[in-house]
Amino acid sequence: MTRRRWIADEVSGDRAVLLGSHAHHLAVVLRARIGQQFDVAAGDVLRSGRITFVSPDRIEFELGEKLAASKSSHITLLMAVFKFDRMEWAIEKGTELGVARIVPVIARRTEAHLAKAAAARVERWLRIARQASEQARRAAPPAIESPIKLNEALAEQAATRILLAESERSLLFKDVLQAHSSSDDLLLAFGPEGGWTDEEVAAFLQAGWTPASLGTTILRAETAAIAATAIAAAELL
Repeated sequence: MTRRRWIADEVSGDRAVLLGSHAHHLAVVLRARIGQQFDVAAGDVLRSGRITFVSPDRIEFELGEKLAASKSSHITLLMAVFKFDRMEWAIEKGTELGVARIVPVIARRTEAHLAKAAAARVERWLRIARQASEQARRAAPPAIESPIKLNEALAEQAATRILLAESERSLLFKDVLQAHSSSDDLLLAFGPEGGWTDEEVAAFLQAGWTPASLGTTILRAETAAIAATAIAAAELL
C-alpha cells in the first residue's frame, strides 16, 4: 500500500514536526498513533518518517532513509484573478498536475472587489496548495506569490512564454509546446472571466509572448488553466 505523504512544518536534523491544523488532521481526523510510518517531505529532501509524539496540535517524526521524489516541473501559471471559489479549484488542480509556481495577476477585467481582496487570500491559497501537494504525493507545494499588476506580469521571464487567448485563431497550444524543452521554464498566462482585453493582448505580444489557442470552444477561466496545465504536463514531464 502506498504510504501517505506529509510536508513538514519544521525540520531539525533527523526530526520533523507537523503543527496546528496540519497536525490536527493527522492526529484527530486520521487518528495517528506512535510508531506509524509515513513519507515526510523535509525541506528539499523526501524521507521515511516514524511518528514519535502525537498531540492535537503537534506531531513529531523520527526521519529515516531518503526516498526517491517525483520529477518536478518547470511550469509557472500566471492567472488573472477571478472568482475565488473557481480560482481555488484551479490552484488545487494545478498543484496536483505538478506546477512549480502560481502568480495571481490583476487584469483589466478582474472585478474590483476581487482585486482588492486578493492579497488577503494568498495564505488560504497556500494551504490549499499544500493539501493538494500531500494528496498528489509531491515533495513540496508550488510557490504562490502575492498578486501583481499586468506590467509586472509582462516582464516575467522564461524560455517559453505563452499567452492563452480566445482571440488567437491560428496557433494551437500543443503546437507551440512542441518547440519547448522540458528542462526549460514555461510560463502560461490565463485571463479572467471575459478574457484579456485587446489592449492587454497587444501588450503581451509587444513584450514577446506567444499567443496560443486551446481550440474553438470557449472555456471558463479555471477550465482553461487546468486543461492547458494537463496538456503541458503530459507533453513535458
